[in-house]
Amino acid sequence: MKRVLIANRGEIALRILRACRELGLETVAAYSRVDSLALHLPLADDTVCIGKHSYLDSSQIISAALTRNCDGVHPGYGFLSENSDFAAQVEDAGLCFVGPAAVHIEMMGDKAKARAVMAAKGIPVLPGSDGEVARLDDACDCAERIGFPVMIKASHGGGGRGIQIVDDEASLRSAFEGLKNEVEQLFGNGGVYIEKWLDAPRHIEVQVFGDGNGRVLHFGARECSIQRRHQKLLEETPPPGIPVDKIAGLASSCCAALADLKYSNAGTLEFLFQDGAFYFIEMNTRIQVEHPITESVTGIDLVKLQLSLASTGRLPLVQSDICFSGHAMECRINAEDRSFQPAPGPVNQYRTPGGPGIRLDSHLYSGYVVPHQYDSLLAKIISTGADRSECIARMERALVEFVIGPLSTNIDLQRLILRDARFRSGELDTHFLEGMEK
Repeated sequence: MKRVLIANRGEIALRILRACRELGLETVAAYSRVDSLALHLPLADDTVCIGKHSYLDSSQIISAALTRNCDGVHPGYGFLSENSDFAAQVEDAGLCFVGPAAVHIEMMGDKAKARAVMAAKGIPVLPGSDGEVARLDDACDCAERIGFPVMIKASHGGGGRGIQIVDDEASLRSAFEGLKNEVEQLFGNGGVYIEKWLDAPRHIEVQVFGDGNGRVLHFGARECSIQRRHQKLLEETPPPGIPVDKIAGLASSCCAALADLKYSNAGTLEFLFQDGAFYFIEMNTRIQVEHPITESVTGIDLVKLQLSLASTGRLPLVQSDICFSGHAMECRINAEDRSFQPAPGPVNQYRTPGGPGIRLDSHLYSGYVVPHQYDSLLAKIISTGADRSECIARMERALVEFVIGPLSTNIDLQRLILRDARFRSGELDTHFLEGMEK
């Protein structure tokens, strides 16, 4: 590749642009009219407006890439990044898709199918249904077999949506058809499946890269248990309190499974962890929002690796090249009020954090207006320390320094999380925030 279309917005668009610049690749920034004043646009070699709200318009994006003489497309995360049809269309147009092959995006995009595939490869999964459940009676039979409470989950869900926990058969019967209709409206597919609900799990994910020819490397694991409504707020690596050899064993199993599938480019396997056991729940076939913490402890630029791998088809590393040092943490800063509702508006006050061990990934600037049309993520603060204590101390300092006004943000909530005694001691689970709010 020599010229890459960036088919995304916000901080990830700027992140991709910077990686391209360091690799000597030209960039074309595709943007909607709402984003005409985005920070990354004047930094790109070329720009192209793709309409009013067009980051989901595959034909517009591909046309923009072709007319601007691009030979590659980077989808970032969200939008079309995990759309297998889009990946195939990009390749069919003679362009390089910076991400996994369409067949793997499709395979892992169906969560019920992904469960079956990984279970067949020896990866442990939560007790649940064998694939999608179309009939209510079958859902009830499955729930009775594995025991209540259970989750009804959308096969093609995402963003924490399309999940409902039910405690008994009456609740399941009441919720089943309604959730199927809801996910049909949300995702264009009403397929659902059943999984056992765990009462206090941790959310652990493993970062991998494959070359498409049977070689897959892992980049350790991340702790993602601090969540609100299944949406991550704070991530860290390595996961506190889990033995290194246990993580390494899980990661090696993941690599072996994906090597058999000849997986290519970046991917993240997500697990629930409870009572010493890991259970696979899904795989994200893209770069993750929280990738910077992995970069911080390995010293490897994962976005540059994506671009290089897509261009050459080769992984320039072996597993022994990937070494881990220190501890890293990321706080997602969102434009939202105390009720967690989006709070868009102008940014008239803007003071950024800095100092040792602090990185800021953000598309904000003084005078920018946060639009209401898109996700509320404003910035990611990444802190790095020799150990977890230093990492937390640096993050606390950074959160005090960071000022975004006058719109509401979750900076104060992040500070409360860091001060919580359970967080300090590493007592984490996906219900952490609920306990803190009580």
